[in-house]
Amino acid sequence: MNTLVTKLEHKWISLTLRQPWIPATEAPKVKLSTLPPDPVIPCKKPFKVELVGGKRYAWCTCGHSKKQPFCDGAHKLKAQGLSPLRFVPEQDATAWLCGCKYTNNPPYCDGTHKQDFIVSAPLHEQTDS
Repeated sequence: MNTLVTKLEHKWISLTLRQPWIPATEAPKVKLSTLPPDPVIPCKKPFKVELVGGKRYAWCTCGHSKKQPFCDGAHKLKAQGLSPLRFVPEQDATAWLCGCKYTNNPPYCDGTHKQDFIVSAPLHEQTDS
């Protein structure tokens, strides 16, 4: 078997692969990052809400919802890559849900809104689009 391998001639093939030219109007849009976008800050205070035990809620994680602190689907157009946090409280309760979207205990406020990076950040202005 070794003799068969040594008797084979080695041929090198060189080729260049090129993509066909696509006009700029037809070129697909490319995302430069696969990381989800950072949420915007709709409010620098928590939202006091009455939660019903056993009911399903969707807390907005992107900050674009007009129904803060809950999701209205705005992330589908304005913050693709982010999705709401769905949760079901075990019992009826008054809760403080995060308004700045940077809590370490989502969806509940942990006081992160008092940190300098939130205090000095601009609030997100809601638009009709």
